[in-house]
Amino acid sequence: MNTLKKNIKNFSLPELKMLVRELGEPEFRAAQLHRWLYSEHTDDFMKMSNIGRTLREKLAERFSLPSCSIVQVSEEENDTPSAERTTKFLVRLHDSEAVETVLIPATGRQTVCVSTQVGCPLHCRFCATGYMGFTRNLSAAEIAEQVYAVQGFLDTRHPGDRLTNIVYMGMGEPLLNLDNVIESVHLLSHQGYRVAFSQKRITISTVGLTGGIERLATSDLNTRLAISLHSALQHKRLQLIPSARENPLEDLARSIRRFTDAKESPVTLVYMLLEDFNDSRDDALAFARFAGGLLCKINLIDYNAIVNIKFESTGTRRRDAFIQTLLDKGLQVTVRRSHGSSINAACGQLAIQNRPSQETTL
Repeated sequence: MNTLKKNIKNFSLPELKMLVRELGEPEFRAAQLHRWLYSEHTDDFMKMSNIGRTLREKLAERFSLPSCSIVQVSEEENDTPSAERTTKFLVRLHDSEAVETVLIPATGRQTVCVSTQVGCPLHCRFCATGYMGFTRNLSAAEIAEQVYAVQGFLDTRHPGDRLTNIVYMGMGEPLLNLDNVIESVHLLSHQGYRVAFSQKRITISTVGLTGGIERLATSDLNTRLAISLHSALQHKRLQLIPSARENPLEDLARSIRRFTDAKESPVTLVYMLLEDFNDSRDDALAFARFAGGLLCKINLIDYNAIVNIKFESTGTRRRDAFIQTLLDKGLQVTVRRSHGSSINAACGQLAIQNRPSQETTL
């Protein structure tokens, strides 16, 4: 007997339709199978009760049915109630690899931050994930199952709480895995399924890969877009984000305009303040010039310190002066507090801790 079964969750809905036809079944069986996989989250083909036994047996013989699972939970250590603390999860994928997923509670919302790659090939200097190297892309199912797993955690720990928002801001660069990211958004926004989000409550984040942004602009998605900018001076941005060489600021601005024109929705420019690097008045003025010509919102965030990476978060006085400069230029600014500093919540840190020592050198 052939034990090398294919993973059924690597098949998209159109591919499932082709599969059931090849197995001599009517096409509507694919929709039934899809619902069992991504709404009922069944772990056994034989439990798919509205699918004929003959087809269930064929599927069980030829295909595996893996699921992602939470293997470690780290909760932020502070005096706030448990339901209000940032929680980081180490999620085991369909093979032996693992990624991080983060639950970020706030007033009126529960946001889950998902990963899209094991490691990352972009080597951004401020990000722990970039120091892991790149292993592989996640499948659409593995991305979606991070959300299902965290909702299951909430159901157990805080019954009645529901996830309200999804951000693709975990490990990896989503636009380098765009086919699977788009498919995962379709899975997570499939109306009538047990877990179904409005696409307006889903945000895809990128360090500014212009080709991917323009592809999103022409896609059928209605998700939000966040750009990790971190400097509006090309030479500084290049020091932080090596891929900025192929995606310079002027090209990035053009791509952002194409996206906002197509979607009629603002992008969010994310700017992480780093002490004595990108927090001066000149930095703020450059940021104001860049943002002033765009349909955008601005999120300023603190830096979560990472061991052996030589950056520090900006102090209160310099941060307030930076904000005031932007406000004086008529920009709308939101300051986001740092989440999860006590649980190594910067992307990649928990996964790095759980990798062999030779792979964790920063």
